[in-house]
Amino acid sequence: MTKPLKKDATYADLCAVPENFVAEILGGELYAFPCRAIPHAHAASVLGGELHGPFHRGRNGPGGWLILDEPELHFGADVLVPDIAGWRRERLPSPPAAAHIELPPDWLCEVLSPSTETVDRTKKLVIYAREGVRHAWLLNPLLRTLEVLRLSAGRWSSVATHEGDARVRSEPFDAIELGLAALWG
Repeated sequence: MTKPLKKDATYADLCAVPENFVAEILGGELYAFPCRAIPHAHAASVLGGELHGPFHRGRNGPGGWLILDEPELHFGADVLVPDIAGWRRERLPSPPAAAHIELPPDWLCEVLSPSTETVDRTKKLVIYAREGVRHAWLLNPLLRTLEVLRLSAGRWSSVATHEGDARVRSEPFDAIELGLAALWG
């Protein structure tokens, strides 16, 4: 597991991390990860693009979502940066003017990499569950898998694991079919 840079971290500590790192405070501990590698960036970009038209804009889909890449989320002392997050518009009609969002998303996606996977699966999922995020996707471009999780009674349950070049419909975006092959490049 990646070790924290500092315990009892403050937001000032997070802001002091060089810009070529993504910094987060999880349970009072400061973590910093290198910026995304190309397979990671590609998978996140393509997934965001696939969801943006039908859900964010309502083009060839139901609309009703605000979808953002790498939003900074503040939940008390915890500061997290998921790869992609989405809010139903009845909860968050438009992007706030602030630099961060305190309202938990309805859905998020973490793109796993060797340097982030353990923290994403443990510390971050615990915080997301505590905050009531209803759906989480874990996308692994190296293994070419998409894990779909649903929060139920405060615990994550696995809904499905898709792999390879499958064409899938996955909640909460099951109104469209998503071709996984595009995510892997």
